Amino acid sequence: MIAPQHFTFVLVEEFSHLAFSCAVEPLRIANLLSGETLYRWSFASEDGKSATCSNGSVTLVHHGLETLPKCDRLFLLSGINMRAHLTKPLMTVLRREARHGTPIGALCSGAWILAEDGFLNGMKAAIHWEFHDSFMERFPEVNLVRNVFVADERHLTASGGTATADLMLHLIERDHGADLSMAVADQMVYSAAREATAAQRVSLQSRNGIRNVHLTRAIQRMRETIEEPLSPAQIAAEIGISTRQLERLFGKFLNTSPKKYFMDLRLERARHLLIQTEASVIEIALACGFESSGHFSRVYRAAYGVAPMQQRGRLS
Repeated sequence: MIAPQHFTFVLVEEFSHLAFSCAVEPLRIANLLSGETLYRWSFASEDGKSATCSNGSVTLVHHGLETLPKCDRLFLLSGINMRAHLTKPLMTVLRREARHGTPIGALCSGAWILAEDGFLNGMKAAIHWEFHDSFMERFPEVNLVRNVFVADERHLTASGGTATADLMLHLIERDHGADLSMAVADQMVYSAAREATAAQRVSLQSRNGIRNVHLTRAIQRMRETIEEPLSPAQIAAEIGISTRQLERLFGKFLNTSPKKYFMDLRLERARHLLIQTEASVIEIALACGFESSGHFSRVYRAAYGVAPMQQRGRLS
C-alpha cells in the first residue's frame, strides 16, 4: 500500500471558501475512487481553534501555528485583505517550516504573503488576477505569470477559485496517474481541467467573439505599454496596418476608439493600484502613463465621478 501524503492547509482569516473547497475535495474524491487513503489533510489557523472565511463561514481547525504536524506539503490559503492578516506569528512559522525543508505552497492570494518574506524571489508565481497590478508594483523581483497555477517551482502557487482544483488534479496525476486524475475531475463534473499555462481570465476572443489577429495584437501592445503609452499610429505601425484600419477594427468589434480603449485600460489599472496599494497618487499616475498627478486626477474624476484620493477614502 502507498503511504498517504499529508497536506496541511494554513487558513488565514478571510480566506477564500471556494479555493478551500477546490483544494480539499479533489483529495477526498481521490481517496474515495481509489479505495485507498492516498491523502490525509489537516487545517491550521493562528488561534488554533477556527478560521473565518470571506463569506462568514467558520471552519474548525486541528492545529495552531505552534503545533503544526509534520507534513508532505503545507499550503497557505488566504483571500481578501491578506495584508491585514500578515502577522509575525504567521511569518515565523513559514520561515521555520522552510528551514525544516517542508514544501510550502500558496493558494489564491497566499502568494502575496510568501512574496513579502522573499520566498518567491526569482521564481514564477501565480496569484488571483485582481492582485496582479499591485503585486507587480510591490514585488518586481518575482516573475508573476497569468497562469492558473505554477507547479514547476519550489513553491507551488495557484491563483484561487477553481484554479486550485486544477493544481490538485495536476498533483493527483503526477502522484497517481492520469486515469485517477480524470476520474476525480469527472466525479466533480469538472470537464475543463486546465494545464498550468492556461491564462486566468477569459480571453479577449472568448469575451467578445473576436478572431481578428490585428485587434488582438493591438490590445496586447496596449497592455504591455501602460507606463509609456504608444499612440494609435505607433501601435498600427508596429502591427503592420494603417491607423485608419485600426480605428475601424476598434469601432467594429468593441464600439470604441483605440484612444479611448487604451485610456480605459490605464484607468482600470490605476483604480486597482489605488484600491490595493499604499502608493501615492503621483506614483500611480506615473505607473499608468500620466505625466502629472493633476492630469491624472482630472481624467480619473471624469471617468469614475470621484478624485483618486476620494476613491481610496471610500474603501478605508
